[in-house]
Amino acid sequence: MKFSIGGSLKLAFRPWVEGIENIPAEGPAILASNHLSFSDSFFLPAVLDRKVTFIAKAEYFTSPGVKGKLTAAFFKGVGQLPVDRSGGRGAGEAAIKSGIEVLERGELFGIYPEGTRSPDGRLYRGKPGGLARVALATGAPVIPVAMIDTEKVQPPGKIVPKMIRPGIRIGKPLDFTRYQGMEGDRFILRSVTDEVMYEIMKLSGQEYVDIYATAAKRQIADAAKVAEAQKKAEAEQAKKAAAE
Repeated sequence: MKFSIGGSLKLAFRPWVEGIENIPAEGPAILASNHLSFSDSFFLPAVLDRKVTFIAKAEYFTSPGVKGKLTAAFFKGVGQLPVDRSGGRGAGEAAIKSGIEVLERGELFGIYPEGTRSPDGRLYRGKPGGLARVALATGAPVIPVAMIDTEKVQPPGKIVPKMIRPGIRIGKPLDFTRYQGMEGDRFILRSVTDEVMYEIMKLSGQEYVDIYATAAKRQIADAAKVAEAQKKAEAEQAKKAAAE
């Protein structure tokens, strides 16, 4: 199914790719990508000859009914691995364990260091837990990846994609074996993550914001609530003025 889905995506959207030669023909590697759209996990596997496994919410695989079964089949077909994220720290440990297992099989493991989709197209600070710990535990090279314009193909909240040609820019592998065995050092984890994010920034050309994307989403949501409250207050004032 991976090849049929990938072929359909390539035929429909014609994604352009730079740096495909940086993907090893065999052996384990971590693909660390920026995250602009829900469709990122589909376009990247579509242009690769090798299978790449991403972590996905377990709900995508367990929804009831015909729609749920079709969704589960689709996610399995494009190499998504279900992980229950509802358990806080335990969920993070499960994702790390799954990533290590994928790499120990000599396969490609895909991860989004930002932890969630960018709310505004900018690149946000990478979370030091998952990416760095998996890299240091396995010694696998980290390959920075930049998804280009995928947020225009499928903006957040939109179901039907737009026929816009996205791009994928793949950087040279980064070797962190000098830090192996030091995954318990938070300063090393931060350093590894920041180095990867810097390479992603160079590849993507995105503006970098030194806060987590989750915090940015909260700020945007809070600002929207304030604006909505102000709009309602102004409407009430206008209504009172008209009644006087």
